[in-house]
Amino acid sequence: MKIVMLERNSLGVDIDVSRFADFGPFEEYPVSVLNDTAEKVKDAEVIIVNKVPMDQRTLSEASNLKLICETATGTDNIDLDYCRSRGITVTNVKGYSTDTVAQHTFALLFYVMEKLRWYDDYVKSGEYSNQPRFSNFDQTFFEMKGRTWGIIGLGEIGRSVASIATAFGMNVIYYSASGRSYDVPYKCVDFDTLLKSSDIVSIHAPLNEYTRNLMNYEAFCKMKPSAYLINVGRGPIINDEDLARALNENKIAGAGLDVLGVEPMDKNNPLGRIQDSRKLIITPHMAWASVEARERLVNEVYENLKAYCAGEERSVVR
Repeated sequence: MKIVMLERNSLGVDIDVSRFADFGPFEEYPVSVLNDTAEKVKDAEVIIVNKVPMDQRTLSEASNLKLICETATGTDNIDLDYCRSRGITVTNVKGYSTDTVAQHTFALLFYVMEKLRWYDDYVKSGEYSNQPRFSNFDQTFFEMKGRTWGIIGLGEIGRSVASIATAFGMNVIYYSASGRSYDVPYKCVDFDTLLKSSDIVSIHAPLNEYTRNLMNYEAFCKMKPSAYLINVGRGPIINDEDLARALNENKIAGAGLDVLGVEPMDKNNPLGRIQDSRKLIITPHMAWASVEARERLVNEVYENLKAYCAGEERSVVR
């Protein structure tokens, strides 16, 4: 069977994907876009994809297609109804990046909350060498212990973050946008309570009808002026323009973002004009991408392919 990988570079060139050839002729493309995908996949039985739309526009001529392997958990780019109508199986990968995304959540927080860029620049500029005292703490920061961490989206990553926050001595609360309840030792609260009570709000939710544009200007105005916002979930959960306004108006103390409403970042995104590292850090959607996580991801896709070849179901998206 012919296997076509559309976005090989999305996994990093340091990760070996040649093993996919174990199952048949393997064709890989560094990058693919909507307009060139239909031609690339017209003879494929299996497509390995990450972000390119998989729908009637790209798949109508792929008459041999039987399987789409998503190299991610989310399948927003796949028209599942269309695939069902064609009898095309869709698989995804879950849990491969839980630890690394949780780790990055705290990296973003510490960078902005403890003003690390400012202090690093202060030392390396020579200012520290010129001051008479041994210490400098002109940019203030607070202890996490005893404060409240509010989580939006208490899936695997959210629970991992909650566990770490608890280890720091924090009180953890959460809001479930879908109304789902969890058997966890954390208090479920309504959205307004989470916003008003939390010193840190972190987003780990999927993008859906409940979460799109959830964090808008009205929401930011309900947060503490001393609060920090972290988003490692999905970009469109936050209204980027409203967040820029809230930061400029000091409605919240700061934000750490790994995802944005449009990726790569739109050149006109007002968040790009906020240069103050004490208020904002943005990383280029890389929270998931530790070496270990990417290796786990490729291994899981391989196992999904192996199961398909054996006539077994594995990680099938319904």
